[in-house]
Amino acid sequence: MQELELKYGCNPNQKPARIFMRGGELPVRVLNGRPGYINFLDALNSWQLVRELKEATGLPSAASFKHVSPAGAAVGEMLTDVDRAVYFVDPAIELTPLACAYIRARGADRLCSYGDWAALSDVCDKATAQYLKNEVSDGVIAPGYTEEALAILKLKKKGGYNVVEIDPDYVPAPQEYKDVFGVTFQQGRNNYKIEPALLENIVSKSKDLPEAAVRDMMIALITLKYTQSNSVCFVKDGQAIGVGAGQQSRIHCTRLAGGKADNWYLRRHPKVLALPFLPDIRRPDRDNAIDVYLSDDECEDVLRDGAWQKVFSAQPEALTKAEKLAFLATQSGVTCGSDAFFPFGDNVERCRKSGVKYIVEPGGSIRDDNVIETADRYGMTLVFTGMRLFHH
Repeated sequence: MQELELKYGCNPNQKPARIFMRGGELPVRVLNGRPGYINFLDALNSWQLVRELKEATGLPSAASFKHVSPAGAAVGEMLTDVDRAVYFVDPAIELTPLACAYIRARGADRLCSYGDWAALSDVCDKATAQYLKNEVSDGVIAPGYTEEALAILKLKKKGGYNVVEIDPDYVPAPQEYKDVFGVTFQQGRNNYKIEPALLENIVSKSKDLPEAAVRDMMIALITLKYTQSNSVCFVKDGQAIGVGAGQQSRIHCTRLAGGKADNWYLRRHPKVLALPFLPDIRRPDRDNAIDVYLSDDECEDVLRDGAWQKVFSAQPEALTKAEKLAFLATQSGVTCGSDAFFPFGDNVERCRKSGVKYIVEPGGSIRDDNVIETADRYGMTLVFTGMRLFHH
């Protein structure tokens, strides 16, 4: 098949729409549903991310995409008991590494992952399909599906769930083309290989770079490679925990990613884990309630009389700002990656507030000395790769 007609483009008025190959056959096959234009943008970007993540780490990998950027990405490290509680996974359910990768990827920012496109580096198995079945998701791309997994996914969304299979051996042409306002742009594909050898230029006084931090830097850099720029990514324990995408200012990227990382960590606070949800509450309503509960400005919207009864069986105590700050102060071992250089040390200052110990970025700012000095002040390990990762 050389082309596939789509319902419409980015918006319903943008017709006709299709995906096609200038030469050869499409590397994808639709096994169920009818994916749209944005679905395929998410599918092809997310597949590249998980494929490279698997190559770099050797671990099954997954991503959760929304609007052509990852809400989360992760490798298949097994879930802890706390992870299962935070991500609402039944303690009795047996999970595979691939299922854990997707659960972690979606768990980075469950609010942003609502209605996501899922990407899997490996053949989708039954455990992963069963978890996807219960989440609000638009579709999934993988190099294959077991019979059991495909049967489960075909029942999702009243039979309309989008299931796409991609040829894992497909190699794209070395040149890319894109039309904007009737003008065609051409560029070479970004085939720069992200591997541990990139991390040899440690410019900080601290040279501490354990194996887990190397893995997390790989995750940060590969995630950034497929995130709309400017972008910053916070990673811990094999998963992205905060992605700041598409901001014009680097510090705003860092604040956005740091804020998401803080929310990810605060979901582990004992008060959050003990929230008395009504037994029949829907997953999206539960996720939204947690997000509002953690908000400094809007928490009363879910705690006031008349509101909490719709979500909780008893009125919870508020999580005070002092309690949040005290809990966030226990966060540590976080890695931060940036797709371009940090222009000032203020980005490092913001990283510190979210427990960042390791930073990886291209370097090359006229204020690199200020960035290095700030990292040294807090005993951080700072790595310059010399490689920019803009993506548009």
